Amino acid sequence: MIKNPIHSLFKTSLLVCFSLTSNYLQAQQIFSTNKYPITDFRQPLDIMPPALAGSFGEIRGNHFHSGIDFRTNQREGYPVYAVADGYISRLRVQNSGFGQALYLNHPNGYTTVYGHLQRFAPKIATIVKNLEYEKKSFEIDEFPEATLIPVRKGEIIAWSGNRGSSGGPHLHFEIRDTKTEETINPQFFGIDIPDNIPPIIHGLYVYRLNGKTFNESIPKQAIGITGASGNYKTLAPISLTGEVGFGIVVTDRHNGLSGTNGVYSIQLELDGKMIYTSALERFSFENSKAINSHIDYPTYINTKRSIQKSFVDPGNPLKIYSGLVNSGKINFNDGVSHQLRYIITDSKGNSSVLPFTVNAGSAPTVAATVPGGIVYAYNKVNEFNSDEIKVLIPQGSLYNDLNFTYKKLPKPAGNAWSNIHQIHNRYTPLHTGFNLWIRADALPENLRNKALIVSTGGSSQGGSFDNGYLKANPKNFGSFYIAIDTIAPRIIPINIANGKSMTGLSKMTFKISDNLSGIKSFNGYIDGKWALMEFDTKTATLWHSFDDRTASGKHDFELVVSDVKDNVRRYSISFAR
Repeated sequence: MIKNPIHSLFKTSLLVCFSLTSNYLQAQQIFSTNKYPITDFRQPLDIMPPALAGSFGEIRGNHFHSGIDFRTNQREGYPVYAVADGYISRLRVQNSGFGQALYLNHPNGYTTVYGHLQRFAPKIATIVKNLEYEKKSFEIDEFPEATLIPVRKGEIIAWSGNRGSSGGPHLHFEIRDTKTEETINPQFFGIDIPDNIPPIIHGLYVYRLNGKTFNESIPKQAIGITGASGNYKTLAPISLTGEVGFGIVVTDRHNGLSGTNGVYSIQLELDGKMIYTSALERFSFENSKAINSHIDYPTYINTKRSIQKSFVDPGNPLKIYSGLVNSGKINFNDGVSHQLRYIITDSKGNSSVLPFTVNAGSAPTVAATVPGGIVYAYNKVNEFNSDEIKVLIPQGSLYNDLNFTYKKLPKPAGNAWSNIHQIHNRYTPLHTGFNLWIRADALPENLRNKALIVSTGGSSQGGSFDNGYLKANPKNFGSFYIAIDTIAPRIIPINIANGKSMTGLSKMTFKISDNLSGIKSFNGYIDGKWALMEFDTKTATLWHSFDDRTASGKHDFELVVSDVKDNVRRYSISFAR
């Protein structure tokens, strides 16, 4: 039987007690009541020992990492194996995201996902290309019948790559619950990564809440710490009065070629009692953006430093928390000393501890002052209207009550058809974004179909004309105005020109870009017939790989690229093969 380190260490009971031996300290913890199969799955690669560039649940921009990233020695082309018997349940090709990905359903109720693939196995590649030609689209998202592409454990299904929104060659691998589609930490399933290194604690912070809603104006103090190899301490006792919350900066590494990874669990004890636990066993994709509530979002925006808060906002929908007392917030008003302790654990069960003392004051609790702005409740639909804009914040988008602010600023120079509208500020995260309408009185009727809402940073929010307003759905608060896009995308040929012989070349290559609204579609035609063009967003590279659909001889080629506002650029040449 393959040893599963998480199960052997944490078992499946609700409370598991760990003992103190050789400074290896672990506390009573709620980890998992689920039982996962630990012998069903093999490793998806044959690179040994396996090493990770990214761990499950680690903090990424706007989301938790949904799987584990296997290192591939900084190159592409390693065979990717089906980890168990099953069938291909989903074929996905994207400009960004996973790029090329396969989803396998298995009889045990789980789905495995393989992303950023260089190429598919031949039998799968043929099906994918036929679907792309049938639909006349490079991007596809298809769900084959269970009988179409069966696979066996250990069968090569693809080769590792760097496609989509990948920062370098690697294999992204996930295990999901087929029924709920929640993604689960693969190390619960016997996917073993050698690791005897405890997590690293980089920083401790205290937030003086005192009844206030958490926001960018809450006073924050860094607490000096020292230590290594799993044992840490503060440089001095901490004196606090009133209601506070704590935050911590932690990372993890494993043996061998390890990236800087995330940790599995964070626990905080107060006088021997657990008051906060977060454990990244599994999560749903619809809640992944709530990472911006889990961390100190204003600090992340300003510094990219990921402080994980040990207190939970009321509108945070994540299910990773347990054992919460007062949502993790602590009142220090009794004038006595308190013993606190952080226990940080990785997916292999290695732990680090940070004990510290807080000397509480005895001042009476002071009622929180309410800052300026309009108070919006996190658990309601909220609307704001002025003579030039309308704002609607859906229920479930705010993580905390909000003191909403709005300011109208002068119209910027250049391509602008409205004033700038400052909608609150960029330091307040949103779960689902908001609806924004900007009055478009100054916009000529002939330009309405070219108009869009943009941020002052130049990012397009899209937009459609709606009863005298331009409407869009920004994902974050910020400053916005109306602009127009009448400029067609740009096409730059890389290895092809009119009349050129392409004999001996495997593909024709281009760079494409757009000035504002973004690329919406690209279509190639050889001798009037649709030809598959493949695109990589991160490099803006577009290409067509020649196959037996293009015989020897002279051919006419046309490339048509359009943007979101239907500005079209055409490129037409003849070439020979």
